[in-house]
Amino acid sequence: MPGKKHGPGIKNPDAYEEIRKDGASKEKAARISNAMASEGASKVGRRGGKAGDYEDWTVDKLRKRARELDIDGRSSMNKGELIDALRHH
Repeated sequence: MPGKKHGPGIKNPDAYEEIRKDGASKEKAARISNAMASEGASKVGRRGGKAGDYEDWTVDKLRKRARELDIDGRSSMNKGELIDALRHH
């Protein structure tokens, strides 16, 4: 497939590309598209949305999540920068 922007582990490339266009990280897009391929889109769609908005998280919680994702420079970021880094990692 010319111009593909993902690795060989993506089971539903069309869904992956659409999810990435919506601003999701590569990891999240892969996880969702692969779940859609194995379980069906309607089942995956019903179960999502439990994490809440990053704006509602404390800075400590945001830094902890950034550490889990190994985002560089997280210790010196303010809340807005942490949110942006988490959304675009």
